[in-house]
Amino acid sequence: MAEWTVQRVADRFQEAAITARQLPAARVQGYASYWPDIQRQSWEGYADERIVLRFAASPAAIDRFGETVRWMRWLDQDQRRLVWLRAQQVPWREICARTGLIRKTAWRHWLHSLALVTVNLNESLPRFAEVEREERALRHGLAD
Repeated sequence: MAEWTVQRVADRFQEAAITARQLPAARVQGYASYWPDIQRQSWEGYADERIVLRFAASPAAIDRFGETVRWMRWLDQDQRRLVWLRAQQVPWREICARTGLIRKTAWRHWLHSLALVTVNLNESLPRFAEVEREERALRHGLAD
């Protein structure tokens, strides 16, 4: 497989956040109703506002989600929070309000966290010129 880059790792975290939203909600087990489900007519469904359409995640996406979440073990708690907030496409302004960092510092911490994951995936230190090139590419695609 090709070497991991910071951009590929960021894309993978973003895909994991999308997959997490597609997974079914966790529910408490134990209570059950033995009444049959009500079969509604098509015209009755229009008034029900509780219906939420969800698209199920594919098995391959769930496998990649599990692998990506395991990458979090290489990060500390603040780094995990920052990476996951950014993967959920939370705007930088809100991330700064939640973390107490200014935008540039939050962006540097996020980039450092992605670089840590990249180094662990590649099992080697990246060359400085390659990291600078990726940093410039990420900086130009940072419009929020």
